[in-house]
Amino acid sequence: MRALELLNYLGALDDEGELTDTGTLMAEFPLDPQLSKMLIASADLQCSNEVLTIAAMLSVPNPFMRPKECQREADNAKARFAHVDGDHLTLLSVYTEYKRVSVSGEDLGKWCWENFLNARSMKSAENVRRQLERLCIRLGIPLVSTDFNSESFYVNIRKSLVAGYFMQIAHLQRSGTYLTVKDNSQVYLHPSTTLSRKPEWVMFQEFVLTTRNYIRNVVDVDGRWLVDLASHYFDLSNFPENETKRALERLYHFRGRR
Repeated sequence: MRALELLNYLGALDDEGELTDTGTLMAEFPLDPQLSKMLIASADLQCSNEVLTIAAMLSVPNPFMRPKECQREADNAKARFAHVDGDHLTLLSVYTEYKRVSVSGEDLGKWCWENFLNARSMKSAENVRRQLERLCIRLGIPLVSTDFNSESFYVNIRKSLVAGYFMQIAHLQRSGTYLTVKDNSQVYLHPSTTLSRKPEWVMFQEFVLTTRNYIRNVVDVDGRWLVDLASHYFDLSNFPENETKRALERLYHFRGRR
């Protein structure tokens, strides 16, 4: 039932349980449904080239190595790639630099070693991206990018992430912890995140249960995108009375005044 609910919210199934046009397109990709939807939405948001890269990086083992004997050096290396808005954009930065080094003719193996990156994961990401790119071309999905100098460059990428993962959103509480929107679980940002602050709303890739409930691979998102891109999911009647619902009410009020 959860799986059917997910596909319905993503617009892959209609109310009769039949595949929609979007669902038919999503089924062509060898990816989780949310990744497929994110990729398809990115073409309309003029950032499919970048989202292709993020999808590929999310489809391979974590490229960041952190050996016990040199954790500080590994953390410093990762910080050089860190993006202020979160982990997905950090993965994009890593891959972009990897390709730059590849084209320059430098020793890729040495570069990965010096930057505490798993060379096998990076090579796998390159192969996955190439396969996904061929699929996009075959399916007629435009490969486009927003002008890098535009203020919308990273905004459009983050909107694409929300288009696929709007069911994996957490809201910052006054206590300083986060509450997942779907399950009302209290969670913490994973220590590995490159976010140096606590945004009001975050999208997360994974829920990790260790000594605490953590969300890993997180990105800062604007709450207004939630009601603009997924108002069918963020229906206020489905939410209990809490800080998250009150925040959503403010967002809908703001939207109604525009």
